[in-house]
Amino acid sequence: MQIFEEMQSRGHEALTLLHHAPSGLKAALAIHSTVLGPAIAGVRLRPLDEETALKGALALSESLTLKAALAGLNYGGGACVLMLPEVGVDDPHAREALFRALGRQVRPLESRVVLTEDIGVTPRDIAFVAQETPSTLGVNTDTSSVTGYGVYRGIKAAARSALGSESMRGVRVAVLGVGAVGRALAEHLHREGARLTVADTRPERAEALAGELDGVTVTGTGELLDVPCDIFSPCGYGHSIRSTEVPRLQCRLIAGGEHHPLTRRGEAAVKEAGIMYIPDFAINAAGLIAAATSSTPEQAAERVYATVSRIVATAEQYGKAPHVVARRMAERRIDLIGSLGTGGAVAGRGA
Repeated sequence: MQIFEEMQSRGHEALTLLHHAPSGLKAALAIHSTVLGPAIAGVRLRPLDEETALKGALALSESLTLKAALAGLNYGGGACVLMLPEVGVDDPHAREALFRALGRQVRPLESRVVLTEDIGVTPRDIAFVAQETPSTLGVNTDTSSVTGYGVYRGIKAAARSALGSESMRGVRVAVLGVGAVGRALAEHLHREGARLTVADTRPERAEALAGELDGVTVTGTGELLDVPCDIFSPCGYGHSIRSTEVPRLQCRLIAGGEHHPLTRRGEAAVKEAGIMYIPDFAINAAGLIAAATSSTPEQAAERVYATVSRIVATAEQYGKAPHVVARRMAERRIDLIGSLGTGGAVAGRGA
């Protein structure tokens, strides 16, 4: 992996490696953009190798830039990917030490970075970080459940165009990944009468969900792409749909909570297949909005609904794919605000 080439191609400002041997901290902190304000960095904790952690931080930080811009927030995009320590984090004191070490390492960068929770990280973990640096968000926000509700509302907004109605009653939805976000989404869809097929890399999670919600079908992750459905909703860890697998899809809409379910080549393949795709940075922003603005879950989700509605309407008006329109909308806001120069009020936080 050519780090500087990757950073240049994506437009990153910085990539920092964090290390603290006693706590087992090994992390990649990427800052994609601070044009609109300090970079919100989603913190992930997963068992990854070094190269995967670096690639993940670069990809996620770019997505956060677009997400914050499209949501109208005065923040840039960042990402902090922690490699799981060899000794694990089951011991509560070890977990506290890990996240407090992260806070101390980030303290010198607090004017440029704000940390918030992401996969594998809880509000309590961010509270540990907050003991060492004020640059945190989401300590009192259950961002996963809010994000899941926002994805649900975004799906309804997109379905008006893709399916002819935003009602989910009787709509066939395939959900890939039923962790915190995917589970919340499935519960909202089930409550409205959607017909769900679910899969997860940890089959016991899918089985547990099916045991709680009547009528939910469970299948393997490898088979879910072949399931006939109206909506395919990826809610996993990223790149769930390979470009070579797009011809297997039997849906009319792809919309879910997962960051980067498709590569750029995959996006092109989906467009060629005539499938509407609502990108992650447009539809999974509710948790970020709630954390950044102290909005209620309902308020944050309605902002997602409004954003997706605007994207779909613009796409229809100009005959463009929604994921292309969404990216251009985000980039346009960054360009316009950035052109104001340092004299503008772009460094402020909030909505």
